[in-house]
Amino acid sequence: MSKPLAALQFDNRFVRSLPVDPIADNYRRQVANACYSFVNPTAVRAPQLVCAAPDVADLIHLDHNELTTDFFTQIFSGNKLLEGMQPHACCYGGHQFGNWAGQLGDGRAINLGEVKTAQGEHWTLQLKGAGPTPYSRTADGLAVLRSSVREFLCSEAMHHLGVPTTRALSLILTGEQVRRDMFYDGNPQLEPGAVVCRVAQSFTRFGNFEILSARNDVDLLKKLTDSTIRTDFPHLVKNEVEITREIYVQWFDEICARTAEMIAHWMRVGFVHGVMNTDNMSILGLTIDYGPYGWLEGYDPDWTPNTTDAQGRRYRFINQPQVALWNLAQLANAIYPLIESVESLQDGLNTYRRVYAAQWQTD
Repeated sequence: MSKPLAALQFDNRFVRSLPVDPIADNYRRQVANACYSFVNPTAVRAPQLVCAAPDVADLIHLDHNELTTDFFTQIFSGNKLLEGMQPHACCYGGHQFGNWAGQLGDGRAINLGEVKTAQGEHWTLQLKGAGPTPYSRTADGLAVLRSSVREFLCSEAMHHLGVPTTRALSLILTGEQVRRDMFYDGNPQLEPGAVVCRVAQSFTRFGNFEILSARNDVDLLKKLTDSTIRTDFPHLVKNEVEITREIYVQWFDEICARTAEMIAHWMRVGFVHGVMNTDNMSILGLTIDYGPYGWLEGYDPDWTPNTTDAQGRRYRFINQPQVALWNLAQLANAIYPLIESVESLQDGLNTYRRVYAAQWQTD
């Protein structure tokens, strides 16, 4: 049964179950002892709908007639909020090109909240390009139409190709101009600004766990892991009151299997992600963060669409299965304090190898 926009129900489990950054002001900083910061999207001057995806609206049971209304445009440009939304940006770290980068976080992504459907499903709505957050570092938190079109089209194309991925509900022009160096030649130009609404059951990344482990905040690492298992992997706990070491092992094993399936699909369709940093790896095995991606035109195993990776080609097409395994090993290192068994974690990595090999043969 479809609903009008104002009737969507929000059940923000991530916000409800995990600690928030106590500082309310939106300025760039290191955020400790918290999993997220409350931050509102930046209002824009003249939002204009470019396109919306009706089948993504179906995921949250949203009436298709709502997609062309000004109210929809105002909400998903970040100018207005629905009742029940709790906008926030998440804190995470990551290994970038094989090196630990420290705190990264949602620098230009803002989670609006989790829509709960009548069937009990939860779908997080996230705006990309909606302005700065405490995790923006030296960036402006904005996005341009050029990259936003690529994000919208690719995530939907990947879904229809059968590849696990985040989805895209809407693409909206902001009416603002954003300065970008399109060709990386030192000559930045103004471009039209835009905001994409991304949709997924969860946007949690390997890096959410890595940052807590790197800071030796084991108590919060346990809270985040327990919350993640209960909300995104409920079949592992069922009626369990306490999450045991064995459940952590099963959880990691499932992440390894899901990641293997995703990578096998990438290789099947000739997709190259381009930025396989650990902060761009989903614990649900979803393709996430479409930056300098591409598909092989002809078979070139050493091709990468990422110009900043042109010399080392760490994330080239043929390297993706091995990089994913390396990234899983970094997640294993991060959650080791909860398991304290190298053998159990190694079994998970072996699951990745086994599932990938099987998927490679069937796909």
